[in-house]
Amino acid sequence: MRRPLVRALARPLVLAAAAAVIPLASAAPATADSVIVGGFPVDVSDSPWTVALSSRDRFGGTRSGQFCGGVAVGPSTVLTAAHCMGEDVLGAPPDQLDDLKVIAGRTDLRTGEGQEIDVRETWVNPGYDDVTNAGDFAVLTLAEPLPRESVIAMAAAGDRAYEPGTSAMVYGWGDATGGGDYADGLRAARVHVLSDSRCERAYPGGGDSAYLADSMLCAGEVLGGRDACQGDSGGPLVAEGRLIGLVSWGSGCGRPGSPGVYTRVSDALEKLGWDVGAARGAHTAP
Repeated sequence: MRRPLVRALARPLVLAAAAAVIPLASAAPATADSVIVGGFPVDVSDSPWTVALSSRDRFGGTRSGQFCGGVAVGPSTVLTAAHCMGEDVLGAPPDQLDDLKVIAGRTDLRTGEGQEIDVRETWVNPGYDDVTNAGDFAVLTLAEPLPRESVIAMAAAGDRAYEPGTSAMVYGWGDATGGGDYADGLRAARVHVLSDSRCERAYPGGGDSAYLADSMLCAGEVLGGRDACQGDSGGPLVAEGRLIGLVSWGSGCGRPGSPGVYTRVSDALEKLGWDVGAARGAHTAP
């Protein structure tokens, strides 16, 4: 089984991180006005829980060292994709990366606005399967807390936000065209939650990983064109004002019939043993 084009992606222009680069040859063709692939620019104040993961030592300083996204679910707690913490991306275990930071409140990665906060602790889901991409989530504990208004609620199992057809937004600083054009400013794209049956038809296994409804959901457009892409991994998919997914994987970016696949947040909640009814900010990794 060939692994799909996982979206944990270092920028191909950063030679220091060449080992983390995943080829873009199979990415969707660029379009003249596409961003995050088919999206639009947003200010981080509109989604203050969207954060960037950064290591200048590994990925250079042009865009603040950004390599993945994340989402603040508590003042000191950030969810991201497990594959963002892999040694193939970071070059070392995350606890050995001296300058791993979370950047909050920064729309344009070329500026110094917002906060750069040290990561005090990383926890990667031990059940993450890097072949099937199931269980693709990790928890970062921050050395300093974010304001409570920078935290988003999470959708538990049975929440209507997971229903097919629901309008959702995905956020990130990743590839804006599918051709390696990484955004300096935060972008968003409006997509729709798709049915499990449609996702299973799109990814039945074989050439790509199989879609596993218990731990994944997918979102996009039937005709393609709007999607997350390289560098957006770990970033939020939000519907009805709640976090429902983390950017995980897909085949290309914005291709018809190949929607983006996300870690299902309700599955992560269950595995972490977190109570979404409890006060936000009390979450800790197992």
